Amino acid sequence: MEDEVTITPYEDGPYLVRGPFKLTDSDGNPIDPGRKTIALCRCGRSKIKPFCDGTHKTTRFQAPSGREPRPG
Repeated sequence: MEDEVTITPYEDGPYLVRGPFKLTDSDGNPIDPGRKTIALCRCGRSKIKPFCDGTHKTTRFQAPSGREPRPG
C-alpha cells in the first residue's frame, strides 16, 4: 500500500521508514530526506542524525526487531 507509512525496526539496526512520510525537526521545520525510503538512527551515534550511517555495526548496538516483552 503506497498510501500507508511502514516503520520497521531492524534487529541491532535502524528503523526503516517506507511510504508517504513527513520528517521534521523538533521545531517543526521540514527535513528533506532525499528519498522515499529512509533508515533512521536507533543507536544514537550516527554522524548524520536523524539518518543511519551504519555506525551501529561498529558500536555493537543491540536492540530487538520486535516489541520487547514487558517485565513481570
